[in-house]
Amino acid sequence: MKKKSLLLFIFAILVAMVLSACNSGGTNGDESSDGGNDGSEESVTSLTMGTGSVGGVYYPLGGEMANLLKDNIDVEGFDVSSVESGASVENIAKIQSGDFQLGIAQNTTMISAVEQTGEFEGKTIDKVGVIASLYPEALQVVTLESTGIESIEDLKGKKVAIGPPGGATRQAAELVLSAYGIEEGDYEAFAEGFGDAKSKLQNGTIDASFAVVGVPSSTTDELQAATKEVKFLNIEGDALQQVVDQSQYEAYTVEPGTYEWQDEPVQTVTAMALLLGSTEQVSEDLAYQMTKTLFEKAGDMTIAQAKLITEDSALTGASDLPLHPGAEKYFKEIGVIE
Repeated sequence: MKKKSLLLFIFAILVAMVLSACNSGGTNGDESSDGGNDGSEESVTSLTMGTGSVGGVYYPLGGEMANLLKDNIDVEGFDVSSVESGASVENIAKIQSGDFQLGIAQNTTMISAVEQTGEFEGKTIDKVGVIASLYPEALQVVTLESTGIESIEDLKGKKVAIGPPGGATRQAAELVLSAYGIEEGDYEAFAEGFGDAKSKLQNGTIDASFAVVGVPSSTTDELQAATKEVKFLNIEGDALQQVVDQSQYEAYTVEPGTYEWQDEPVQTVTAMALLLGSTEQVSEDLAYQMTKTLFEKAGDMTIAQAKLITEDSALTGASDLPLHPGAEKYFKEIGVIE
């Protein structure tokens, strides 16, 4: 009997120790969810920002934003590395998967992600929040005078760069070409980054290129400097209306003088570039500091599009999209939202 009592006493002590350990673990689990995370992932301070292809605006802008944030945010272990990527689609997907913590993307692509349409059909995107609207982008359809191409209708049977894999330009290009009755197989598609597309257009490998990019684009300026014969193709009439009706794009005019050598207006469509962040891996406080820094210090950046990052357009094109809690806190503080 004494032996049995001793075993029961030891068992009771072991049970008490296990229960105590469980209670302690539950407390730690609650603490790890602080800052808006659900506890499934911890927030981090060393961040990777997906940008775009070399030759576009996302890539240099991402580099400047990364440096701006590092120079102005004093958080232990804080770092931002900007990396080349396929742009909008890839950046959103990799923020969702946890491979990126920040990324630049078109608002049209983010809308598709939230609505699970297009490239995101059947895919749940619920870990990505808007930090800010950055600047308007225009779809540029570019050729050279020497090709003899006068309009988008003339691209049937031609070699056309439709943007890099993982970007939004490809979807825009296919949408526009379809509006002009040109479907897949009616032209030879080149999935090129903007810099490579410029080179191929310059050396005659392709006949035209599509690029959704901030204007003025340095790549287009470089092409004009090298060839002196850049020609923009207009998106207009019924085709323009069809594109607007079937997408989140809006009609837009690139006014004369946007490029120093541009004499005529260009009819096209526009979207907004957004800075996005992980709502799981980027804490509310860190996102707040990044948003505040971006709007208060944007003038420290040298890229032309930086002057378009203003409080007045802080959420243009993003009003119906999920905000990162840290950005929401900042926008309420300055009165952008109630």
